[in-house]
Amino acid sequence: MRRIVATGTFDILHPGHLFYLAESKRLGDELHVIVARDANVRHKPAPIIPEEQRCAMVQALKPVDHARLGDPVDIFAPIREIDPDVITLGFNQYFREGDLREALRERGLRAEVVRIGRYDGLLASSSQIVGRILSERCPPSP
Repeated sequence: MRRIVATGTFDILHPGHLFYLAESKRLGDELHVIVARDANVRHKPAPIIPEEQRCAMVQALKPVDHARLGDPVDIFAPIREIDPDVITLGFNQYFREGDLREALRERGLRAEVVRIGRYDGLLASSSQIVGRILSERCPPSP
């Protein structure tokens, strides 16, 4: 059985998330998704949807076999437990593939790292959705 791990914040689910997870699932038999903890999201604005709800939403998606919250201290703890064959990164995730490969190697983890391409549809990111809501539903006051 070929295990795949996808990771992310998954705040405000959108077609880009579905594309990333479906493409990740195509690489193996079983897709595990690690959803970032609220406290661990430091590289972008804090999530709007609470972590437990984000995890439940991801678990409900068709390509996902297992979803779990990340470890609050060691981001590699779930990777050790799952022991995946492949870890996928979304096109805009801040990890550099080489750095992740090196961090895995240093920890004795053997997973291949694959970057999934960009989804080119409309509203392919949470920030685009938030921007559109603000512009269309919250016009500036006169």
